[in-house]
Parts: sequence; C-alpha cells; structure tokens
Amino acid sequence: MTTVFFLIFALTAIGAAVAMIFQRNPVYSCLCLVLAFFALAGLYVLLGAPFIAAIQIIVYAGAIMVLFLFVIMLLNLSAEERERPKRPRFLPFAVAVGGLLLLELALVFRRAPLLGMPAGQSETSVEEIGLKLFTDYIYPFELSSVLILAAIIGAVMLAKRKI
Repeated sequence: MTTVFFLIFALTAIGAAVAMIFQRNPVYSCLCLVLAFFALAGLYVLLGAPFIAAIQIIVYAGAIMVLFLFVIMLLNLSAEERERPKRPRFLPFAVAVGGLLLLELALVFRRAPLLGMPAGQSETSVEEIGLKLFTDYIYPFELSSVLILAAIIGAVMLAKRKI
C-alpha cells in the first residue's frame, strides 16, 4: 500500500512541476507549484518525517507561495508581456545543462550502488530537533531571528512610506 501512495504522490509532484513550467498564466503556475509542494509533503509523511511535512506545507505552500503571488499581482503583467516566444532563445543552453546534469547523475549512481548502502540513524523526533537547535545551533538560530526581525521592520517601513 505504501508503494501505491508513493507512486501517487511522486507522479502528482512530477505532473504538477511539469504543468507549472508550461503554464502561460503565472498565477496558475504558482498553484501548480503549491500542488507539487503538497505532494512532496505526502512523500515526507511516507518517509516517516511528519514534522518536515508540516513545515513543508506551512512554510513553502503557505508563506512562500503567498509571497510569490503577491509579487505576481504587484507586477501586474499584461497578456502581451506574458506571451512566450515560440522558440526559446536559451533552449540549446538548457539542453546542454540538462545533459550535463544527467551525465553527473549517471556517474554518481555508477559509483554508489543503490543496494547495500548503510542505513542512517533511526527516526528523528521533534524533541531531538528542538534540543539540537537550542543547544548546538543557538547562535545561528538567534542570528536568523534577528535577520527576520530586520526584514519585518524594513517591510513595515516601506509599506508605511507608501501609505
């Protein structure tokens, strides 16, 4: 049964990512990305990491997508600006980069066989993450919170100036 759910979530994530790339409307593209994020959260649940799945939904499908949609609405692109050319200019470059990535992936899998790899640690709980975060990584945590506070203050000042 787990394999069936894995296939459903994986195919949904891949399909949503492909649909996101080929959408002409940026709002629909963002909605496809939200669907891909939810499918990835389902994969995290199947891997036994429900906390990471919840963070995926809250942070990426929630906050980041609101930011993306806000920027898209703020730009207010007209239909002419959204139209893509029939043949992209960077297609040869994209094919070359994709080929290099596939070659690198093949080299990695050739050197590291899929079977017989050592298993990682057992499950990591939310308690262990919190303990590690507030003991070993307290300074980066505090630094990131000060950075977020500065970003919030800057956003409020910019918004206040426009009103």
